[in-house]
Amino acid sequence: MSQTPTPASTAPAAAVTMQERFRGYMPVVIDVETAGFNAKTDALLEVAAVILEFNQAGQLQPAKSLHYHVEPFEGANIEQAAIDFNGIDPHSPLRGAVAESEALKDMFKPIRKAQKDAGCQRCILVGHNATFDHSFVMAAAERAQLKRNPFHPFVTFDTAALAAVFLGQTVLIKACQAAGIAFDSKQAHSALYDTERTAELFCYMVNRYQDLGGWPLQPASNS
Repeated sequence: MSQTPTPASTAPAAAVTMQERFRGYMPVVIDVETAGFNAKTDALLEVAAVILEFNQAGQLQPAKSLHYHVEPFEGANIEQAAIDFNGIDPHSPLRGAVAESEALKDMFKPIRKAQKDAGCQRCILVGHNATFDHSFVMAAAERAQLKRNPFHPFVTFDTAALAAVFLGQTVLIKACQAAGIAFDSKQAHSALYDTERTAELFCYMVNRYQDLGGWPLQPASNS
């Protein structure tokens, strides 16, 4: 009696690991709010991260959120247009801001632990227009002289590019809407809110690709 082949997407999904799925790299979602576009001269004002994990069903999901308000570094440039846009008062005591070095040290610690627990060799920054976020994180880590930066020095996963392929959208709110992810525009440009929505979007695209049979890869045909 013949049997119906099992679709790839219904294979035992619990075997999915970060190490196998992303070639030994650990994706971590990051978003920053800044006082300009130049990572070397303009202040980092806010940074958030979402650590991801695969659940028992083999679906990628957010595991832990981290969030910090950051004090402008000494001599930092603050562009008025930038803070008008994001609504952040860099010098407000109500922000409870901490120094760049303190924020990054505290953020990197659980990220490195998650990386180690996943058996990965390095973390990959996931972001919406990721080059921007990556440049500010790397510049801040350099200023703080942090030698244990878990992130790859130049590789990123850009959800804007991925969403263009998967969803035909590049703007975060429109990509989320296309994926059925609720997005409150009034909360946009908060690093924590944007990071959590970006994490949901990235997980959606990874899981959707898997559900459609794109992962695990099927052996290439020699015919």
